[in-house]
Amino acid sequence: MNNGLVNAIIAYIMWGVLPLYWKLFNNVPAGEILSHRVVWSFVFMAILVAIQQRWGDMKRIAANRSQLLSLTASGLLIAANWLIFIWAVNNGHVVETSLGYYLNPLFNVLLAVVFLREKPNRGQWLAIAIAGAAVLIIAINYGRFPWIAISLAASFGLYGLAKKKTRQEASVGLLSETAVVLPIALVYWIYLAASGESTAWTLSWPMFTGLLLSGAVTALPLLFFARAAARLPLTTLGFVQYIGPTIMLILSIFVFKETVSPVLLTGFALIWTALAVYAASSVRAAKLAKAG
Repeated sequence: MNNGLVNAIIAYIMWGVLPLYWKLFNNVPAGEILSHRVVWSFVFMAILVAIQQRWGDMKRIAANRSQLLSLTASGLLIAANWLIFIWAVNNGHVVETSLGYYLNPLFNVLLAVVFLREKPNRGQWLAIAIAGAAVLIIAINYGRFPWIAISLAASFGLYGLAKKKTRQEASVGLLSETAVVLPIALVYWIYLAASGESTAWTLSWPMFTGLLLSGAVTALPLLFFARAAARLPLTTLGFVQYIGPTIMLILSIFVFKETVSPVLLTGFALIWTALAVYAASSVRAAKLAKAG
């Protein structure tokens, strides 16, 4: 099997089962979990970058103002995405997190139109319209705007847009991004300690060790993904990415026992239809470009 495809499948399976991991820390507030995720991700990536002997890349980033700004933006966006995801999982909204990552590729098309002045073809516009109808149906069913799904799609889409401006090697990029939000995480640790509200440090040693591993849990799928992205066509990567939200949806129904109404299933069916239209249109456009 293609090595890039194997890396992509591993990355998206790891992302798909992440709700099981975060559920282990259900009694720890999402903000505190995020602070530990940032700190231990920084530590893990610093060790990895040292092993790879890439500290010279870090120095070049520090001397480049435009890259620093882009990495600051991407660091804040991915931290926001992590916080929303952790909060949603630990408050019983795994279905909506799944919806958010199904919407992500379609949201990327909108970002490309707005920020990159790209022009989607008719099939891609149709996919966006179908997805928009699905979001409207889901919002009516919820009785509220599906802010978790939209926020996850938007933050991860904008994160990808910011990453386009840096094009850093995966380990160096992730270390830089966690370095941006590391001071905020450490200040939050000090605040929790001073106010006596710290929860993570009172966990049993096995549980706290599990939290320490959040650095590896965060970094490993990103590193597998980076390897896959370097070896696979974008269209293939686009198909494989639906493994993640599909696993999340299955977990939400069969493991976490979340309620999925017929109306919500209709909304998901429309999203899947939109994704099929989008994928078919993108493949056709790629073939036409190749033939031309």
